[in-house]
Amino acid sequence: MQVTSNTPVRTQLLLAALLATIAGYVDSYAVQKFAVFASFMSGNTTQTGLHAGLGQFAAAAHQFLPIPCFVAGVAVGAFLLEGELKKPVRRLCGLVAVMLAVSAVATRFGSLANTVSIIAASFGMGAMNTVLSQVGRQSVSLGFVSGDLNQIGRHLALAVRGTPLPDAVSAGNTRWRRAGVLAIVWLCFLTGAGLAGVWMLFLVEWTLIPPLIVLCYLAAFYRSPQSS
Repeated sequence: MQVTSNTPVRTQLLLAALLATIAGYVDSYAVQKFAVFASFMSGNTTQTGLHAGLGQFAAAAHQFLPIPCFVAGVAVGAFLLEGELKKPVRRLCGLVAVMLAVSAVATRFGSLANTVSIIAASFGMGAMNTVLSQVGRQSVSLGFVSGDLNQIGRHLALAVRGTPLPDAVSAGNTRWRRAGVLAIVWLCFLTGAGLAGVWMLFLVEWTLIPPLIVLCYLAAFYRSPQSS
């Protein structure tokens, strides 16, 4: 079971903000370290096609590598969250933390181990994307914020036209408010990407330590009304 509709919206938004920050952070780290995205699979897909078209098949394979790993992470995350596992959100955050730890440690063993790092980071980001899919009635994307930006634009356009929400639950639940929720998620992703750039200057090979700490905290202490 995911974070449910019974979880307070503020709690959902805080969790979404934390996870989006981590997604941006890890994506930025992966681009700088391995020249691939860990959660933005559209970017990897474009690069795979580009390099294949140029006949650069080794580079295309490198860009393709994160894609099946990300999908596998989503599949495992969805399987765990839809099952009868107790405290699935905490367990899943723990799994993502383990994957990032593997990715961080593997970088210490040379260029060949970078493949392991990419696999672990991409799998972890795929799994993390299943933790939360909504804030209240608003669907959100944690690691591929193009969808969030698309929804912001739609909400703004329909708000100007005065088109009401079909699933509004209160007078304050407006298109402007939902656009604000999506903007927060996008800004957190952007902030995470920036923080990774800053911390790489100081932590170097251990840049993944900050998101690891946050994920370990969530794995140990996260609570929801349904004990997720």
